[in-house]
Amino acid sequence: MAEKIREGEEHLRLAKRSLKTSLIKWRPDYDSAADEFSKAATCFRVGRSIEKAKDCLIRASNCYKENKSLFHAAKSLDQTVILCKDSGNPREIQKLAEDACSLYQQHGSLDAGASVLDKAAKILEHNHPEVALQLFQHAADVVMIEDGSRQAAEYISKAARILVKLRMFDQAADALRREIGCQQLNEAFQAIGRLTVALVLVQLARGDCVAAEKAFKEWGNYCEAPEVHTVEMLLQAFDDEDSDAARAALNSPFIRHMDIEYSQLARSLPMPQGMSNPNVFGLNQKLGLAKDKTDLC
Repeated sequence: MAEKIREGEEHLRLAKRSLKTSLIKWRPDYDSAADEFSKAATCFRVGRSIEKAKDCLIRASNCYKENKSLFHAAKSLDQTVILCKDSGNPREIQKLAEDACSLYQQHGSLDAGASVLDKAAKILEHNHPEVALQLFQHAADVVMIEDGSRQAAEYISKAARILVKLRMFDQAADALRREIGCQQLNEAFQAIGRLTVALVLVQLARGDCVAAEKAFKEWGNYCEAPEVHTVEMLLQAFDDEDSDAARAALNSPFIRHMDIEYSQLARSLPMPQGMSNPNVFGLNQKLGLAKDKTDLC
């Protein structure tokens, strides 16, 4: 390792020398400097001198930008994101990823730009879900520029699951509707069925039975028979304020095997008797199940 550190220092010295100017050398040699900075970064990384490796990659990126080599400039920052994995600094990782994405976009490599955002979000997802959420949302916006609805659906799905985990149900409902829209463009009808069930659960978590019923009416035709049976049973249980029937529906094999965020959400839903949302009254009144608003108090 010590040998690699010494080798890295030599490449760093050469890089700095390439940037110097003189009476007969008016312009820094950015190409040679970028190459030497990159070699130094590799040596420092092998020698476990991570901070020096990060610094060299950022310097290499700056040199590539001076030479208008935007893809290589982005790639250097992309590599820096990986080195920051254990740094515990979410804002540093976010900034590096977004800067790399911007350079990839300027080069015209939108998929690579979205990929570095996804990479950074995965690093941060466990300990910093709020920052990961922003990165997944940004990645979805980037790929949608070229109508990449399939890839966008994947990023939106990750964002929606984080929103559910953070119990930001209004935004989660919006994200799920957007994901359904992407899957409609992809003609991924089975996926739309699963997302419909997820949206029903999120609307119930919001305390809005009317919105849950509306979501099922709008997209329920994409659901398979077990999904239809489960959702119908669940909505009827909430309409009837039957906690036993609601609990039975939420314990169905289909819901238990959904993505972990949605299966956990199902287990945490308040049972119908505990709900006091005015939308419940509106739905029950429509079905003739409540005579006046005081019946639900």
